[in-house]
Amino acid sequence: MPRKSTPRAPLHAAEFRRKLLTWFRRQGRDLPWRRTRDPYRVIVSEFMLQQTQVSRVEGYYHRFLERYPSVEALAGAPAEVVRESWEGLGYYRRAANLHRLAQEVMREHGGVIPADPATLLRLPGVGRYTAGAVASFAYERATPAVDTNVGRVLRRAFHPRLARLGAERRLWETAAAIVPTRGKTAWAFNQAIMELGALVCTARVARCGGCPVRGACKTGRRAAMSPMRPESTMSAL
Repeated sequence: MPRKSTPRAPLHAAEFRRKLLTWFRRQGRDLPWRRTRDPYRVIVSEFMLQQTQVSRVEGYYHRFLERYPSVEALAGAPAEVVRESWEGLGYYRRAANLHRLAQEVMREHGGVIPADPATLLRLPGVGRYTAGAVASFAYERATPAVDTNVGRVLRRAFHPRLARLGAERRLWETAAAIVPTRGKTAWAFNQAIMELGALVCTARVARCGGCPVRGACKTGRRAAMSPMRPESTMSAL
């Protein structure tokens, strides 16, 4: 059976990593789920952050964990009570999936949330991004985690002309090629690239002028050569 080839890192990937990590260490937000490596707390935050702004999640996160401090506590709670605890966050399917996940973890995994992304993928409500995020943020696995923000940054930085067909596969390959191999650094890198997409390289506008990785980004270098071009036009990329 042929060996699976490792994706090749794009040009300027090392510079991109270095500048991004330096920026994150100085500018990264102090968010409560970044202070823990507890898999349960990490997975609660990931479910809450799906389609919900960070500022809205922060208050709910603490209250939810006070009521359900462990996967065992959540698994044993009645479904209707869990839904009530989620009141105000919306997208209530997330609460139902998280509750079912906790029950499956207790039943099939001895109360321990798995570290392997492939195993995590088989849990209720867990997609490819969430599996990678939990493996990286809880267990410091050197694995990619591509959400909407990360995908946008990767596209603008390395593949600005990428066709939509096959784009997801290409972006995941690029993420796998550039994620650092050391677990702690991989944790910081995955957090940093999400932070960049949330604060600087946003969907509405790519703020190339103030971007810390501008010199290692194809879109940023192009913007530097066209200083009169409004940054808001970059949002289409």
